[in-house]
Amino acid sequence: GVGMGMTAPVSITAFPAEDGSLQQKVKVSLRIPNQFQANPPCPSDESVKIEERHGMTIYSTQFGGYAKEVDYVNYAAKLKSALGSEAAYRKDFYLCNGYDPPMKPYGRRNEVWFVKE
Repeated sequence: GVGMGMTAPVSITAFPAEDGSLQQKVKVSLRIPNQFQANPPCPSDESVKIEERHGMTIYSTQFGGYAKEVDYVNYAAKLKSALGSEAAYRKDFYLCNGYDPPMKPYGRRNEVWFVKE
């Protein structure tokens, strides 16, 4: 019953298949605004969970435009290629992040994050 407005980034946990495409299993995460961090409101929907995301080190790439699944997959492949075989990061998932509201037509910011092991 508490309105929190737009949060940024909206983060989608993507689980890649062997061929690089995304499995149908995804998790969407929204940042709880600062004023609710210490005592977040309890979700009224049991499918909504409160999670604490601990600090992490990431490898990241950024791109613009209205991001679609294919864009995240392509930029994840480019990031993987740029990192080569020496970088140690989680291979079972990566994070797709969008920073802008849907009505912003220009100067959009999207990122792919690989979590360092």
